[in-house]
Amino acid sequence: MIVNDEIISKLLKIAQKAGSAILNVYKSEFSVFIKEDKSPLTEADKQAHKIIKINLQNITPDVPILSEEGTEIDYNERSKWDLYWLIDPLDGTKEFIKKNDEFTVNIALMEYNRPVFGVVFAPVLNKIYWGGVNIGSFTKEINGKSKSITVNSKIGRTVSVAVSRSHPSDKLNKFLSQFNKYELHSMGSSLKMCLVAEGAVDCYPRLGPTMEWDTAASHAIILGSGGDLVNYSTRNTLDYNKKNLLNPEFIACHIDLVNRFR
Repeated sequence: MIVNDEIISKLLKIAQKAGSAILNVYKSEFSVFIKEDKSPLTEADKQAHKIIKINLQNITPDVPILSEEGTEIDYNERSKWDLYWLIDPLDGTKEFIKKNDEFTVNIALMEYNRPVFGVVFAPVLNKIYWGGVNIGSFTKEINGKSKSITVNSKIGRTVSVAVSRSHPSDKLNKFLSQFNKYELHSMGSSLKMCLVAEGAVDCYPRLGPTMEWDTAASHAIILGSGGDLVNYSTRNTLDYNKKNLLNPEFIACHIDLVNRFR
């Protein structure tokens, strides 16, 4: 599938439409439900999923959709997909519940189990990122001018590291111990990977569990800006559409820095 300017424009609008629905719930007194996997769910998750699914089906009726909030699709079926949408209608539900504004809408186009294009929209921050392989990556504030973004290809004496607000760990402390000086940038949801993509930080190590829909859109954006998201153990780019959709531990950074970090 060729991602052209018309498709990109439609995808940005879909993300913003879902973001508007999320904001309406965000400003209200909303309930929190607990799913079988113990993760939280709100009305915002469900509304955003519905909006994205309907609109994606309108522009690509023959392309299947895999969503965090959709019905579970058997591996025997989805393993045959060459092309599909992978979405997280509300990434950072914990941040949404805490009302710290750091949650996003994630939409990724996957081809042969690799992210080729992604959109990440932060509704409260009013900022959107998009990009992918052979396209480049960009960001803008809504109604503002878009600008090209690139991953940092070199690190200075002080290493800038994106870290999760909701998932601190001893493993992260061990990772940080390799640097003489470092500064931490705490952020929720896929915004951490977007910070890498735009060169605001040098790297983002994720040494805890994530799902494929958590990373696909921002992975595409990082790829478009000169970086990658690699398995922390093997240093190979992340695989998608696995039988188990759980990601391994990973690090996001410029491709030239992949082997600089222990």
